[in-house]
Amino acid sequence: MIKNGHHASSEPGGEFPHGGPPAHGSEKRKRVVRVWCDGCYDMVHYGHSNQLRQAKAMGDHLVVGVHTDDEIAKHKGPPVFTQEERYKMVRAIKWVDEVVEGAPYVTALETLDTHNCDFCVHGDDITLTVDGKDTYEEVKQMGRYRECKRTQGVSTTDLVGRMLLMTKTHHTNMDNSDYQQHADNFGKGPKGHSPWTGVSQFLQTSQKIIQFASGKEPQPGDTIIYVAGAFDLFHIGHVDFLETVFRQAERPYVIVGLHFDQEVNRYKGKNYPIMNIHERTLSVLACRYVSEVVIGAPYAVGKDLLDHFKVDLVCHGKTEVFPDKDKTDPYAEPKKRGIFRMIDSGNGLTTDIIVQRIIENRLQFEARNQKKEAKEMAVIEALRRREDGETSQPVAQ
Repeated sequence: MIKNGHHASSEPGGEFPHGGPPAHGSEKRKRVVRVWCDGCYDMVHYGHSNQLRQAKAMGDHLVVGVHTDDEIAKHKGPPVFTQEERYKMVRAIKWVDEVVEGAPYVTALETLDTHNCDFCVHGDDITLTVDGKDTYEEVKQMGRYRECKRTQGVSTTDLVGRMLLMTKTHHTNMDNSDYQQHADNFGKGPKGHSPWTGVSQFLQTSQKIIQFASGKEPQPGDTIIYVAGAFDLFHIGHVDFLETVFRQAERPYVIVGLHFDQEVNRYKGKNYPIMNIHERTLSVLACRYVSEVVIGAPYAVGKDLLDHFKVDLVCHGKTEVFPDKDKTDPYAEPKKRGIFRMIDSGNGLTTDIIVQRIIENRLQFEARNQKKEAKEMAVIEALRRREDGETSQPVAQ
């Protein structure tokens, strides 16, 4: 059970969006530090959220620029999600205060000045233009660049790769030559593994969960709403659903029950879930409409769960409700109590549809992954040669 309150926060940008209450008397008001982040934010995952969390901690007000589809296609290849989907997805991340649509791919001083930002923040990986130039070169030279730790174990490239490996018989077809070819090739540049886009295992820690959760308890007068599911590849369909759920009450406290991987695989089949329970936990915790997460929630929403959390309302979207192992309705108890509500968010996007988008365009996305990795490996090699050259220089006497 992870608390993730959405009410007045003691963090900068919470109750007082500029980092603290207004000054009184002769006290000088604290200057608001505005921080800039930018990116594609395609297939937003907990790594993106963690970058934005770290960036917000460096200042008071976080401004996030999101690139257009055309800019991404020019420099990296086709995005999985449209720009409108990506704008909305970034707005749903709880550390984001402001979104700038159509931000330029190369971060210039002019952009920071236009939006009154003190500096920009990016992860400790490499972002390159189509011609191989560092997109942050100008702001780095002028001392208006800060770096945060990149989240190990996940990237958009990684997630696309996981989906490219999907087959209907994935779990029983590990020796298939097509599967092995993609597994062997994925994450490799022309000279080996890229240190940023190669497949690696995400390791969950209690500290990471604490950083994502804000620990708010429900308050008197709150309406406690419970929803449950896989929330795999947390996407804009999930965001629209949770926002609709959030708007079911004047003072909502939304609890999300996440099913364990084995349970998800039981009712979804294939090689779902694509993201494991630890990854899905952080993805859901980053959403501003979520108050609390139950890790490994029971599939049946029964009496004990409803009484323990004092649930007022149970919601489910338009997706199919699979029966429990004993063929019973998992929502029988809330229906019996008259607290079950079907929710139509107006967004029919599902994880299955996203996977189909990837598979139908697999050649394009495989080419994009390989192009990105090849550029990274070329830069790494250039940096290595430069360092070797510097170390071999004779020391001046």
